[in-house]
Amino acid sequence: MRRLLISTLVLVILVALGGVAFRELRQRWDAPLLISEEGFVLTIAQGDSLRSVADTLHSAGVLVHPRLLILYGRWTGMDQTIKRGEYRLLPGLTAEAMLTLLNDGDVIHYQVTFPEGITLAKALDILSQQAGLETILAGPSDPQLMALIKPYSHTEGLFFPDSYRYLRGDTDLSVLQRAHSALINVLQTEWRDRASGLPYETPYEALIMASIIERETGLAEEREQISGVFVRRLQQRMLLQTDPTVIYGMGAEFEGNLRRRHLKDDSNTYNTYRHSGLPPTPIALSGRAAIHAALHPEEGSAMYFVARGDGGHTFSVTLAEHNRAVGKFQLQRRKNYTSSPQGPQ
Repeated sequence: MRRLLISTLVLVILVALGGVAFRELRQRWDAPLLISEEGFVLTIAQGDSLRSVADTLHSAGVLVHPRLLILYGRWTGMDQTIKRGEYRLLPGLTAEAMLTLLNDGDVIHYQVTFPEGITLAKALDILSQQAGLETILAGPSDPQLMALIKPYSHTEGLFFPDSYRYLRGDTDLSVLQRAHSALINVLQTEWRDRASGLPYETPYEALIMASIIERETGLAEEREQISGVFVRRLQQRMLLQTDPTVIYGMGAEFEGNLRRRHLKDDSNTYNTYRHSGLPPTPIALSGRAAIHAALHPEEGSAMYFVARGDGGHTFSVTLAEHNRAVGKFQLQRRKNYTSSPQGPQ
């Protein structure tokens, strides 16, 4: 009987101690991580284990009991399914909730935006300045871009201006791959619904026109009007005579002033004052509205337009009307002015 009482007492003590230990472990496990109000950014690289993550958090003073995290991960199997990426840990987060976060892959997303009307060179410059984005492209003619845009032979204009999300460690090429796919989808959709009688043989020619409209338009409501002028000029075999194409062809040579000698330069293949038809390639990234305008020009008889200086244009049917408008709005700046010069962006 004495032995039985002793055994029972020992068992009671062990159970009590076990309960105390369990409650202690539970309190430790349920305690929030030591995260400041600003939060803590945790980066998990490809191949990092839960142990390395626990060590990182412990060294940073965020995780007091790394062993518990490792044991729980092994017990649940969640140590095998953590996903790489960058995570923002916020105050109040427990170790268990954090492990769920790492398994769900709820990583920090960044965003980069390409404005309408910029050049590919400018888009690459924007990408090079983004936090966490790896730069692997050497420029607009990088072989990886050339391979991406096949069967086209020139990269300009073949990327859709929009906002794109990315993760830390992604590359500039991965963003442009999505921008190219978006552009092709938009162009194909708009091409299918195009107006009849247009002077384009291919969607690419329509894209070239859209890029000119994008660079010429200061007011969104004028896109179809400007498109109508250029389409009628093409149909009547008139020179387009648009400054943005000349400026694009000049590249780094353009210093902010477009002069008469520039308009007479036959060597500039983008000089639509000297060369008929469309320029060889797009001159900028075109948004959907500009592409739509190129494929749905406004009907009318205007053949000319001149910038008023307020972002809008005055449209004219005859050359005489146009010259009067030029005299009114632009003569003080230079003769034969047709649009407000803008350098490549």
